[in-house]
Amino acid sequence: MKPAKSTADTLKKAPRLEDFLCFAIYSANLAYGRAYKPILHELGLTYTQYITIVALWEHDSQTVGGLGEKLFLESNTLTPILKKLEQLGYLRRARDPNDERQVTVSLTEAGRRLREKALPLNLVKESGLAPEEFAKMQKGIVALRDNLIKAAQKQRG
Repeated sequence: MKPAKSTADTLKKAPRLEDFLCFAIYSANLAYGRAYKPILHELGLTYTQYITIVALWEHDSQTVGGLGEKLFLESNTLTPILKKLEQLGYLRRARDPNDERQVTVSLTEAGRRLREKALPLNLVKESGLAPEEFAKMQKGIVALRDNLIKAAQKQRG
């Protein structure tokens, strides 16, 4: 008969926090936030406001719903961000005249000019990775995210 494993033996084999990929990504996200903070402070933006502007630089005049999907944000999270950016003069929101249920978000001239000030915000150098390593890691994380989204959708049925 095998001796029962002690609690100490079980704890030794239990994964440690540093072994969790999800924690590595979470804590890297926090580190990114800290690295971006001084730069974004100069622009008067939060990180979420900044990525909202970036999404509009890529494709101006989007619906709130489409923008939320792109940013992985629910409407109740995105709406206050859009209101603040509108107050800052970086975007405007308007009901679609063809479908009053839809709200379209567009950059103002000030929102477009903000891009020139924000161009150095990529932190490739600060990451300590070579540009090709940085690009490879970014693609890997996107693939991981997309696979996890698919898995969650399958679980929901």
